[in-house]
Amino acid sequence: MDLEKIASKIKLLAFDVDGVMTDGSITYDENGIEYKTFNAKDGHGLAKMAKSGFITAIITGRNNGTVDKRATDLRVTEVYQGVKNKLPIIEAIMQKYGLDFSQVAYMGDDEPDLQILERVALPSCPADAVKRVKDICKFVSQKEGGRGAVRELCDLVYDAAKDNI
Repeated sequence: MDLEKIASKIKLLAFDVDGVMTDGSITYDENGIEYKTFNAKDGHGLAKMAKSGFITAIITGRNNGTVDKRATDLRVTEVYQGVKNKLPIIEAIMQKYGLDFSQVAYMGDDEPDLQILERVALPSCPADAVKRVKDICKFVSQKEGGRGAVRELCDLVYDAAKDNI
């Protein structure tokens, strides 16, 4: 498998949130408000991809206003929250931009992500993803979720495609 060759064809990078863009912790205050902590290096990677013309997407099973704020700050192209069945969403995004699975990278960490990871050209996960996910991923980050895994995937795709940007 030539990871760089696969990465050079990617046009869409999509990500789960909890356990990928965050460390998977779910923190509530006394009023039941949910908080998430994001990694600045991951954010720079996503912003660089958007600025370079890549389509970026967030597809997450939970709903949280913090995700919308983060996505806006990083110029994420497509944001879908509260999604239980993620495959139709990625297919709709692909159709919208005239892409096929050979042009898609997805980073997930747990079983709800398997349906997409099994189909995309560059299935990816953080170092602390569950075993079933790691077993099918072509790219397993050296970093854990919320600790630089997103940045590693962004850098891989950016470096592989930089001659075409």
